[in-house]
Amino acid sequence: MVLLFGCDQQTDAPRSKAPAPKTTITALVWAPDWPEEMLQIAAEFGKLNPDLHVNVQFMIGNSVEENIKPRVAAGTLPDLVSINPNAYSAELAEQGVLADVSETSAWKNMLDPLKPDWTSRRGKGFGISGGVATTMIYYNRAMFAKAGIDTLPTNFEEFLAVCAKLKRAGIVPIMWNGGFPNMLGNGPFASGFANGVVAHEPRWKEKMADGTLNLDTPEVAEIFARIAMIPQRGYAQPSFMTTGYDEGMRLFKEGQVAMAFQGSWAAGIMLHGNDFEVGVFIPPWNARGERAVPVLGSETGFGVCETPNKAAAMRFLEFIAGKGFPILQKKRHNISPFQRGIGTVVTDAEIVDYTNTVSRSPVTASPYYSSLPSNTIELLHKLMQDVLLRKLTPGQAAERLDVSVKTEAKMHYK
Repeated sequence: MVLLFGCDQQTDAPRSKAPAPKTTITALVWAPDWPEEMLQIAAEFGKLNPDLHVNVQFMIGNSVEENIKPRVAAGTLPDLVSINPNAYSAELAEQGVLADVSETSAWKNMLDPLKPDWTSRRGKGFGISGGVATTMIYYNRAMFAKAGIDTLPTNFEEFLAVCAKLKRAGIVPIMWNGGFPNMLGNGPFASGFANGVVAHEPRWKEKMADGTLNLDTPEVAEIFARIAMIPQRGYAQPSFMTTGYDEGMRLFKEGQVAMAFQGSWAAGIMLHGNDFEVGVFIPPWNARGERAVPVLGSETGFGVCETPNKAAAMRFLEFIAGKGFPILQKKRHNISPFQRGIGTVVTDAEIVDYTNTVSRSPVTASPYYSSLPSNTIELLHKLMQDVLLRKLTPGQAAERLDVSVKTEAKMHYK
């Protein structure tokens, strides 16, 4: 009887409500130079959204696409994912893998010139840009002065002359990312493609898509030849084939090289904390007498996948593009892709001036990751490394690039 009475008393006693379980969303992010900031963004989002927890995972390897493809095949995509503004991502949107984000505030606040690259054939807005991307050559002003260089190069011939002067002064002219071909793609390949292909073919995007763009040409072979030429002439650091992303920036910041190809997304690291002043200039990959064609477009951005947590992932996307954006920009000093900033917007006058200058250019090229088909991007990385290792000639690399682009067009062009 005592036991029964005790049970009755327990049943009648008031119960405290158990906290509602949190929903966990997974974010797979490309953040090679800002992982801590991404974790901070997720933590701040969690404070304001106690019903949600963000499990941040980081991409590895040489490209966004090589991280996404296995997950698409296995059906294990996260709720939010880093994506590039290219045909592959657009096709994922058409297939219902990526959600339409065009009704979000983030999309509506994105700069209008960036939106076409993030729009699929049928009008789905499939992602938000992580920034305005432009690539440049950063240079050590003190080293240039030591070598007697008082005029910046305006074409490739002059660029080689600058490299020769630096070498004669006992200075390594430029850092080469042979161990991280993503930056070879963003740097010398993109600038070579801009000046060797885009400058002479206004319809290059359309022709690449339908398979009529010819890349098996002397001009494209020259892109690969120049990539190999720099280390062959002793203008790159001795360990160029094993130099990765972080190490490459470290070599520049420690004053071991005079120049480095990098993007606006790395301005915070490249311009600050050095014992010397840094300048920037448009990569002069143009021939004498021709205007240099700069690279300008969208940085890698963010998309939401069609998962049961889509609504929660949309909330996180809005936060990344809103209150979270100054967190990453505080370190990166990249150019905001949005019409209105939230909080303090950190930028460098040098990068703002550079971006404004290239945006006024009559012809600009897209970053390589939004120009080439995804399978071709992976092939390109190997082609560049094989040319550097002299396993392929520049002409063979151009031929294989051409075959890949045309094969992709046959498979996907409708």
